[in-house]
Amino acid sequence: MPFPDYPIPADEEQRLRDLQRYALLDTPSDPHLDRLVKLASAVLNMPIALVSLVDQDRQWFLARHGLDVVETPRRMAFCAHTIAGNDILVVPDARQDPRFMGNPLVLDEPQIRFYAGAPLKTPKGHNLGTLCVIDKQPRNFEPQQVALLALMADLVMRELQLRQLSMQCPVTGLYIRSAFFQFGEQEVIGARREGLPLSLFNFDIDDFRQINNRWGHRAGDQVLCDVCYAARSQLQSDDLFGRIGDEEFSILLVGADLTRALQVAEQVRERIAQLRGVFDHSDYQPRISGGITRLATGDHGFADLFYRADQALYLAKGNGRNQIASLVADSGP
Repeated sequence: MPFPDYPIPADEEQRLRDLQRYALLDTPSDPHLDRLVKLASAVLNMPIALVSLVDQDRQWFLARHGLDVVETPRRMAFCAHTIAGNDILVVPDARQDPRFMGNPLVLDEPQIRFYAGAPLKTPKGHNLGTLCVIDKQPRNFEPQQVALLALMADLVMRELQLRQLSMQCPVTGLYIRSAFFQFGEQEVIGARREGLPLSLFNFDIDDFRQINNRWGHRAGDQVLCDVCYAARSQLQSDDLFGRIGDEEFSILLVGADLTRALQVAEQVRERIAQLRGVFDHSDYQPRISGGITRLATGDHGFADLFYRADQALYLAKGNGRNQIASLVADSGP
């Protein structure tokens, strides 16, 4: 028996990128999340509880209790319907619901009858997946149970946020080098698959060490935060921003050709040049040197792109600092 297709969220492209940058898919089990799904099962008296992440073509279970399979096709996923909205989805009897009565997960194992799923929403407002509970018998779900499921979904999201924080610099909130390279590689794969441009802007703060030497690390941290805030104001939501070293940063401009990348880089440089010094009476004014490049057909991966942008950065520093240089290998993809 055919069953209706799942709805596509309006923010699908951004949602999938957000999911990708949480680095959760196909990771080992987490004891904290395992305890939470067991708690959800016990508190709500449900035989099955899952943390489901909805990928492009599948739902993958980050944590599961009472179910052996680790993923299902997205077209079968009840959670694919949940993430299209902002509220908890409750299905008292799937056999009576036209969206699910012909679903193989209803007709065959695990023979879903009851389902309740709470969206796992990121601070950016995108639903990664759900915390859901399932029964093989039809049942009602009382308002108090809905509230409890929402509270436990908040706990799951808190655990996911803690994972996210482990990939971020504690001073600036930017991705650390390892995470930046991981997500950069994913963006390279996506750009080549879609035939889209991709540009990289590496920059560092000129004469940064004198800040720590003259005014201490607290002043240095403030300059780092001010510079990052100024740079962020020129970026789009899909762009990737990382702290690569003490005073070196990298911005991956998603979908940007070299012309736009140069414009953004110059806007960032000018915005930072407008910042005041560490103190109003100081003679230090933040300046940056930067290097720009674009993805080339001959690049084997993100590392080639990154080190070419670094070469351009060294050119800018060698030419007198406080400027942007570009270096390209060949035509883009």
